[in-house]
Amino acid sequence: MFENNKRTRRRVSVGTVVCASLAVIALAVCAILMIRTDIPPVTIIYCALGTYLFLLLWLGVITLIRHRMKKSDFWQLRESVFGTISLGFLENLYMPVLICDEKGKIVWHNRALKAQFSEKVVLRNKYIDSICNETIQQIEQGQIEVTFSLSEDVGQSEKVFLPKAYQLSYQGKLHYAAIFQDVSEIKRLNTRLADEDPTVAYVVIDNLEELMQRVQEIYATAVPTVEQILREYVEEKAGGIVLNYGNHKFMLVFSAKDLAAFEMDRFSVLEKVRAIRVGESYLPVTLSVGIAKISGTLYEKERAAQVALDMALQRGGDQVVVKNADTADFYGGKTKSFQNRTKVRARVLASEFLHMISQAENVIIMGHKFPDFDAFASCIAVYRLAKFCGITAHIVCDKTTPALAPCFKRIANNPEYTNVFLSKKDAQNQIKDGTLAVVVDVNNMDICEAPDIVDTAQNYIIIDHHRKTADFKIPPKMAYIEPSASSASELLSEFLELLLPHGTLPKREAEFLLSGIVLDTKNFMHNTNERTFSAAMYLRGTGADPLVVKDFFKMGLEDLRQEANFETNIVPYNSVITFAINDSENNPPNARVNASRAADRLLHVEGIEASFALCRIGESVHISARSQGKINVQLVLEKIGGGGHFDSAGAQMKDSSIDHAKNMLWAALDEYFAENPSWAEERK
Repeated sequence: MFENNKRTRRRVSVGTVVCASLAVIALAVCAILMIRTDIPPVTIIYCALGTYLFLLLWLGVITLIRHRMKKSDFWQLRESVFGTISLGFLENLYMPVLICDEKGKIVWHNRALKAQFSEKVVLRNKYIDSICNETIQQIEQGQIEVTFSLSEDVGQSEKVFLPKAYQLSYQGKLHYAAIFQDVSEIKRLNTRLADEDPTVAYVVIDNLEELMQRVQEIYATAVPTVEQILREYVEEKAGGIVLNYGNHKFMLVFSAKDLAAFEMDRFSVLEKVRAIRVGESYLPVTLSVGIAKISGTLYEKERAAQVALDMALQRGGDQVVVKNADTADFYGGKTKSFQNRTKVRARVLASEFLHMISQAENVIIMGHKFPDFDAFASCIAVYRLAKFCGITAHIVCDKTTPALAPCFKRIANNPEYTNVFLSKKDAQNQIKDGTLAVVVDVNNMDICEAPDIVDTAQNYIIIDHHRKTADFKIPPKMAYIEPSASSASELLSEFLELLLPHGTLPKREAEFLLSGIVLDTKNFMHNTNERTFSAAMYLRGTGADPLVVKDFFKMGLEDLRQEANFETNIVPYNSVITFAINDSENNPPNARVNASRAADRLLHVEGIEASFALCRIGESVHISARSQGKINVQLVLEKIGGGGHFDSAGAQMKDSSIDHAKNMLWAALDEYFAENPSWAEERK
């Protein structure tokens, strides 16, 4: 109020002085004219008075116009926004600045904003989202980056700006002031830093020992050849470095930009190495590669690369695993798993396994959901080792599973197995501080019999023969994952042979283990090696009767009818791949066993290299896949969430129809063949 009164008094005093000055000037002019001229005094007074009044009127009009201009939006903004800051300062500021109303209509801008466009562009009265594709409200809310462009402007700016908006209010009207900070150089430097971020990788020739058993000159020939290929691929092509730290082991360091290029060509170095042949050997040389695609220190990247390499080896080798922060990407895996385990390694792991069991307070054992002979037999083998150590052990298993009916019938009247098998709920009550969980025949914790028990116990061990599909949320105390093994029963049979005194394995348990091997090898026809037959010989030597094992696989009439349903609906994908589909709404849970049998039978058809059997069980669709050894069905089913082995895999799609599952599988096969163009001719 005081300031307003002071301003009013100042305006009144200025007006009085002007009027008085004009009056004095008029009187002086009148006096001079009366003295020096003959004009009548009355006429002089009237002329002077008229001139005086005209000047007063002219000054009044100018004052009124100026007052009206000050009342306009721009002058209001000038008074409210800038205060003591000079408008000229913002006009010449190097950062673009604009002022707009609450609807985003530009009412003022400085020269720096105008400079982002060509000279012919008029920005005033345009809306802000027409020049940067963001509304003023979006700019005010958060950290967003914008670029300036106009559809009618041929000279668009390529710079990137980080804008900030501030609300302005004057006499009830809302306006915004937006200031744009040029972050183009920062973005460029960040991009360069990301591109040049060092990436660490480990590489091993994963089947060197197997090759050396067949060709003695492999070490002197293959290793230098592989090293030369790696150097051409990494050093000459990408400017990275290759370090040989173990004759057949290498460490690579290259930039993140080069990693993106390697991923684009899907690591063609695998194909180049696979083409190496030594002597008359038909076996290709293969690599396993683990790469860390994470941010952090070099130590953290080195550890992540080691984890990725372990995963590549556990998945069977001949592939690249790129470890991200939470997931992993897989490339390659086009050859069958190699034999990389030895009796020495098995003996070391068996001793460690027995020690961990002996230190536990109790042991809870489980396989995968809907267990088969292999999962059941492996659980029994771990139970036998726990009994040998004097440790209380329980097996989590659904005794109503139809596929296990022969097994439970075999031990029905044996008091040794009383209270051994528990439900998931009862098993929770057995968890203690020193509980050890042992998971067999599965390495995906989401499909094990009781994932919540593993999460609660946290101390757990995995023994499996399937390819590892993902990293573990909680690292196991021990992970024995060997994709080259025919079955988990084979791995546990080796443990029993190494750890149990001769003649102490019960005959019935040896028959369970033999049935597990027979099941997963299709009666020793698939995925077998000398270790498989060695395990079978051990079991046969402990009393396992092949005739009893054969009885386990007898099929009922209803199973025969269900299996026949697959053969009545055959859908070809191409000349070498076919689908067998059972879309019945009444399939029992054990229909997945019939699906696997149907997939096996399709391989007996001439010209068929791979088969897929689909059946609906409740609200889910189960897929069983089999291959003659040329097509990697494990890679195909991994694309839809499944997994398994090179020539035997499975998947389960929840809340899905048969048509949806078939379309997903069809797309996965299309993608697989796109990644493997050598099969393009076969698809026609």
